[in-house]
Amino acid sequence: MDIKIIIPLLLGWLVGWGINYLADVLPHAMRLGRPVCQNKDCLAVYNWWDYLSFHRCRSCGIQRIGRRLLVHVLCLGMSIYLWFQPQERLGFWLSCLVFNYLLLIGLIDLEHRLILRPLSIAGLLLATAAGTLLHGWKSMLIGGAAGFSIMFVFYLLGILFSRLRSRKMSKENIDNEEALGSGDVTLLTVLGLLTGWPLITFVLVAGIFLSGIVSLVIVLVLAIRKRYKRQALMMFIPMGPFFLIATILVLFFSNWIIILAG
Repeated sequence: MDIKIIIPLLLGWLVGWGINYLADVLPHAMRLGRPVCQNKDCLAVYNWWDYLSFHRCRSCGIQRIGRRLLVHVLCLGMSIYLWFQPQERLGFWLSCLVFNYLLLIGLIDLEHRLILRPLSIAGLLLATAAGTLLHGWKSMLIGGAAGFSIMFVFYLLGILFSRLRSRKMSKENIDNEEALGSGDVTLLTVLGLLTGWPLITFVLVAGIFLSGIVSLVIVLVLAIRKRYKRQALMMFIPMGPFFLIATILVLFFSNWIIILAG
């Protein structure tokens, strides 16, 4: 076995720690610092050894190891995959950087329904550089403009939907939730710059299709449990992770898509 395989193995495991740390810290403090217990009733500060070793919170006893291990597995698996099959024009290191950025954005959006502004700014810079290497500057700019324009229209429609929804809900149940946020507009701009034109259209269609499947499953579960009328208007699923999954498929698994489509 080639000794160099240690590079993606070590990188994947270290990046897994980094992704978990940033996803735990940034949504709460918006800056780097000591990680805290994710139990909202606790928020005790971890010591570094307990955090890195997945130890239970010494204050409340809660151990949330599932997500942390899953992130490590994803980072490790993709690091090995990209070592052998990197995106041709990006190479191994830039491919890893792009994937792990997308993973971090998706994780935070899934857990907190937030797309943080500092990460959006970093994403615009990264996507401009990577998109230019992948597709050239014209395709990159058109893709970014298309992603922004289309998602901005969806954003306006989402505001309209939220207003109609609030009218049907009692004052006690109004939660100020929005179908789409301004962060989603920025995210699709980043993804448009990254995937270029016309691939951004595939990202949009695939993301909507995937979110539709998940929404249908949720509706069926609510209907079976006879909770549809009470909970249907109270539930929103973040769209960002589905667009991110579609982007990852386009960038890193396009050969598989072509084989399956053929």
